Amino acid sequence: MSSKKSSKLDLLVRVRYSNPLPAPPCPPKLLNIPTNPMRYARPEFLNGLANETPLPMIVDAECGMPLDLGKWECLWEENGDDSSLNPDPNNLPKLDPRDAFLLADPSSSTGAYPVNGISHPTSSTNAHQTPLANVTWLRKTEYISREGVQRSGVSEQKHVVSAPIDVSRTAQLRDIEASFAACNKNFSLESLQHPNKPNVTAVESYPILPDADIWANQYDLFRFSERPGDRPIEIDDPRLDCAILRPMKTEHDSFLAFYLTEDDESAISFKETRFGQAPYEVPENEEETTFHFVRDYETVKVEQEVPNEFLLVMYDGDPPLDIDDLESDRKQPRREKGAYYKNIERKMHLKKKRVNIYDQYEDKWEIIRVLHAPMSKEEEDEREEALAEVVDPMYLLMRGDADADGELDDSAGLPLNGSIDIVSGI
Repeated sequence: MSSKKSSKLDLLVRVRYSNPLPAPPCPPKLLNIPTNPMRYARPEFLNGLANETPLPMIVDAECGMPLDLGKWECLWEENGDDSSLNPDPNNLPKLDPRDAFLLADPSSSTGAYPVNGISHPTSSTNAHQTPLANVTWLRKTEYISREGVQRSGVSEQKHVVSAPIDVSRTAQLRDIEASFAACNKNFSLESLQHPNKPNVTAVESYPILPDADIWANQYDLFRFSERPGDRPIEIDDPRLDCAILRPMKTEHDSFLAFYLTEDDESAISFKETRFGQAPYEVPENEEETTFHFVRDYETVKVEQEVPNEFLLVMYDGDPPLDIDDLESDRKQPRREKGAYYKNIERKMHLKKKRVNIYDQYEDKWEIIRVLHAPMSKEEEDEREEALAEVVDPMYLLMRGDADADGELDDSAGLPLNGSIDIVSGI
């Protein structure tokens, strides 16, 4: 069994291995070559031997640089003159020109480096060039650091002094009142400008409000890797917007079971029944709707927090009341013009789950029969508690009294009141 072994070479020149020649087929033959014995007496004959012989390096405790401390009397005498060791900063001794290069910053691109301790002047053209530390043709380009770049100088950081901000309660109330005046009294569509598209102007303005009708519901956003169902993408499928996703679990996995109605008529009838009733109202003599199992989907990615995506409904307001509406016993609360939003709880990316005949389901359903049922007392209490967040003005104060640690749930991510501007291209 062979295995492919990969390796990365730092050098561009490949390693070449020696290929020794085979032994000669014939025995060696002694030849008499005339030579001059005096060539062994020349001095250069021993150069190769001298180069191959390692010389022992004997380094003493002072690393070959002896330091005679006896020259400084201040080290041995009390109150001695130490000006030779600690010179006056205002009266420094004259620097030897041969040691001037030691004070230069090696990281700066001066381009003037000494040779054998002597600094040679350079011209203005190569004064800002740094000698290359690597050979460009021998090493790969990604390993070569950027050198020789001309630097204009060290940029100084500019400290911008920000104006002090008044955070007192009076200042906060003043700014809030000013925001209401800017959005109501002095508001004008002509004064609005798009931040990125100068040719786009605002055509209408909507107040943005939380959608109290659906605020108690929790909404998840599902994205399929391909269109669910068995129909091609160019054919409309009215069953998709009333499908059922049922959480399933096996011994080693968790996934979602996908259900659809058998035909389009059942899906259309089910949606007409839902939309024809008031919220949380149970229809009388309702016929059950049957949903059939299609396939399983597994989650690829789950986002538990979605702070910047919302369900937004643009509503132009209820029409004016007529005589029939005034005489009707069932009066629903009227909604004004506005943009109503609801936050999204989670986002999931789904893909088809491979069928495994060895999976053991805990409770797999092939058919689901759906009927509307009245809410229980616990469900009504839970709904009223969720609606209090947008209906009850004292919700935050009551929630603060209920929580001992003072933590508030601000998962909605938007203020409960505000305004939104709808823009359209010219």
